[in-house]
Amino acid sequence: MGLHRIPLLVRGPSRRLLLAAGLAGLAGGARALANDLPLASSMEQHLAVALRQRSPLLVLVSLPGCPFCKVARESHLAPMVRDEGLPIVQVDMLSKQPLRDFKGNGTTHEQQIQLWGVRLAPTVLFFGLDGAEVAERLVGGYLPDFYGTYLEQRLLVARKAVS
Repeated sequence: MGLHRIPLLVRGPSRRLLLAAGLAGLAGGARALANDLPLASSMEQHLAVALRQRSPLLVLVSLPGCPFCKVARESHLAPMVRDEGLPIVQVDMLSKQPLRDFKGNGTTHEQQIQLWGVRLAPTVLFFGLDGAEVAERLVGGYLPDFYGTYLEQRLLVARKAVS
């Protein structure tokens, strides 16, 4: 049943409430689908999974509310996860969420980003064996028309390094 039929079934204030709830549900669903990059919990485990797939581990360093991060995540990285199964995780620049580093030591998202020396969001990092970076970082949003090309170039280099 489409939303265009609601006025025929429900009248008055209930109709507005039902319509608002339906639209909120649609928006919430879009948000859930748009952010399908998991937050990193253990870099050691995420890397092990990636290497078993003979793939580099990609890490998106993001910032809440960052429009460039949203474009990188939704338009480029999330489709790679869905379509190719590419191992990609997200690390939040401002988060105190616990994280295990590549050696299994405890840290937080924020501390790990400081250790990596990342100062700008979005930044995509490419990791291989022993947590070594295997391709040049993709720093910033760049021009939308070229972001995908820059990402693909770096991914090609990273894939060669781990194969």
